[in-house]
Amino acid sequence: MAVTQFDKGNSFRALHQGPRAFIIANAWDAGSARILAGVGFAALATSSGAAAGTYGTRDGAISRDQALAHARAIVDATDLPVSADLESGFGATAKDVADTYREAAALGLVGATLEDATPGSRKDKRLFDIGEATERVAAAVEATRKLGFPFLLTARAEGFLRGNTDLDDAIKRLNAYEKAGAEVLMAPGLPDLASVKAVCAAISKPFNFMVGIPGKSFSVAELEAAGVRRISLAGSLYRAAMSGLVAAAREASDKGTFGYVDASLPSAELAGFMRG
Repeated sequence: MAVTQFDKGNSFRALHQGPRAFIIANAWDAGSARILAGVGFAALATSSGAAAGTYGTRDGAISRDQALAHARAIVDATDLPVSADLESGFGATAKDVADTYREAAALGLVGATLEDATPGSRKDKRLFDIGEATERVAAAVEATRKLGFPFLLTARAEGFLRGNTDLDDAIKRLNAYEKAGAEVLMAPGLPDLASVKAVCAAISKPFNFMVGIPGKSFSVAELEAAGVRRISLAGSLYRAAMSGLVAAAREASDKGTFGYVDASLPSAELAGFMRG
């Protein structure tokens, strides 16, 4: 029996309500999605940085249509629930944001994130004012609340990644986004476990911690003890895979040797994760 979007939405919501923190793994294409499902992850996400990499460009440089097409390929690859990284909503207005999230839900996603950073993080204004940011969250929530299946909107306070390291401001923003209806909250780039604990204590919705920043990535046990409910891997798996590619390519190009072949997974093992 096919897994419906309603089933996926319920499964995704249940993960946030379980007794333990869970890891949501960020895929970058259909093949990586199949591998991550085969390894045993219960839910997948996209990563804006990894998505941009698949298009041969930098984070923040792809269009809404490209981001949605990328997400669709990952949705179609497995029966797992998928949440998409949709950056700041791909629109200048709250109405544009609502349109983005309606389209996202229509292609099979059961969750998505929304940042309060301005598109491209404009140098003159790196974050939306809290009022405008909250309006955008409310628009995304309204667009996805009456779909006939659960859809979890994750609101992200981006200050620590955009030069505003005021923890009180991050908490104020997350409180506003929670009141606007966001069901999961994020503040990427928190510097230490004390900050993570302070944020988790200040909100009532599940908090997603983003792994991937060197020196600021903590263990599951530590994050769970601090109150974290969901742990996303962001672009870290993509970077790990591409680091292996660069190392292997440099060995072949610079040394004329192929030691990476013996260290690689057998083709048959990788094929085992794929369809057909």
